[in-house]
Amino acid sequence: QVQLVESGGGLVQPGGSLRLSCAASGSIRSINVMGWHRQAPGKQRDLVAQIISGGSTNYADSVKGRFTISRDNAKNTVYLQMNGLKPEDTAVYYCTVVALDLSSPPTLGRYWGQGTQVTVSS
Repeated sequence: QVQLVESGGGLVQPGGSLRLSCAASGSIRSINVMGWHRQAPGKQRDLVAQIISGGSTNYADSVKGRFTISRDNAKNTVYLQMNGLKPEDTAVYYCTVVALDLSSPPTLGRYWGQGTQVTVSS
């Protein structure tokens, strides 16, 4: 089993910044992909940003230039630095990883965190 613990959400004014963190632990052999999705009320869960093990990144068009994803492989932790926040960024943000576990043979699976609320409002 792989567990994800998120932190860093909260209430911020438009134009402000927040930094989300997500630490993965458990039966991890390796992590291929780490990322963040978000889900606003009444909407589907969408990709915000992801980072591959080699360091390449992908961003949703709506956050390009404002959000930056990074990872610390030694700590199995992924970060999302969010600058220039807008009211439309309000959502529950979910950490997700694609990881190979320690079972024999190893199993590749996608795991999700519990979600952290980000609210952008004046």
